[in-house]
Amino acid sequence: QVQLVESGGGSAQPGGSLRLSCAGSGGTLDPYAIGWFRQAPGKEREAVSCVSNADGGTHYADSVKGRFTISRDSAMNSVYLQMNSLKPEDTAVYYCNLKSGPYDYWGQGTQVTVSS
Repeated sequence: QVQLVESGGGSAQPGGSLRLSCAGSGGTLDPYAIGWFRQAPGKEREAVSCVSNADGGTHYADSVKGRFTISRDSAMNSVYLQMNSLKPEDTAVYYCNLKSGPYDYWGQGTQVTVSS
């Protein structure tokens, strides 16, 4: 069974940057699309970005387009989310997700707080 562990969260000032990591264990992430989601207090969980399996195609929510970049590294069995030009509204717990057929795996989440 695949396990996902997020890291890299923390505090940043508006305009700053953070890089989140999603490390897979118990199996390779290569065959699967991986998504990043976030949930702010009192709000529904929302999709932020995803990267496909084979061709590495990416998709971004309009709210993060041009500021966030998703990437994957097969050698590290990891997926990353580079977050630049952070805004206070990016404050949330960020989760990575693997969903394919009967499989639906989530990490424990990593907190991102953007404030001055």
